[in-house]
Amino acid sequence: MNVHFVVHESFEAPGAYENWVRERGYEASYSRVYAGETLPRDADNIDLLVVLGGPQDPATTLEQCPHFNAAAECHLISQAINANKAVVGICLGSQLIGEALGAKFGHSPEKEIGKYAISLTAEGKANSKVAHFGDVLEVGHWHNDMPGLTDDAKILAMSEGCPRQIVEYSKLVYGFQCHMELTREVVELLIEASEPELNTLTDRRFVQQPAILRQHDWNEMNQKLFTFLDKLVIEYKAANA
Repeated sequence: MNVHFVVHESFEAPGAYENWVRERGYEASYSRVYAGETLPRDADNIDLLVVLGGPQDPATTLEQCPHFNAAAECHLISQAINANKAVVGICLGSQLIGEALGAKFGHSPEKEIGKYAISLTAEGKANSKVAHFGDVLEVGHWHNDMPGLTDDAKILAMSEGCPRQIVEYSKLVYGFQCHMELTREVVELLIEASEPELNTLTDRRFVQQPAILRQHDWNEMNQKLFTFLDKLVIEYKAANA
């Protein structure tokens, strides 16, 4: 298995996804676009494409952020989907999946930063890849927006602050608005990059401050993510047997 990561910023690191790759003995490759690394020309050598988050949104232009090319990333995502690869998007990545499939991203009702519960929908409870999350699971959040929905998309989980937390676009393509990849190390990177903004958000219902963010244990969430990814790999191998 080759897992390719599209990384938009140094502080939006793969975290638990990278730990899972290492534990399973898979290969990892990277497009660290913030460092000038290019996207793959195609998805031929990719088994699982993971598109990470970032402070951008799909409408961000090259003039606004020269290292972020939304159209090129959507093209790569489309290539992966059309080639029957597995694709997972996190936060911005989930919104780019929707855009690649013709579904425009939207603004979330609430900004969410911290650890808050998501609830599985009826579709989620019936989905073999996420049913083990349980009816309610506390997960990481760090977002303003949410992915668009295609006609075939299924919302698997929602939160009090955002109605689209996990979206199944197909059996091999998933968007996570929530951040189940967070670890203590990644949270520290995010705090360092965002602390001035956090200081202006003390009145927000779903925004936690650094002292609280540093107290969280992310291990249970990470382990639930690992099981999801293991099940996704099984589905991918069966689809490409």
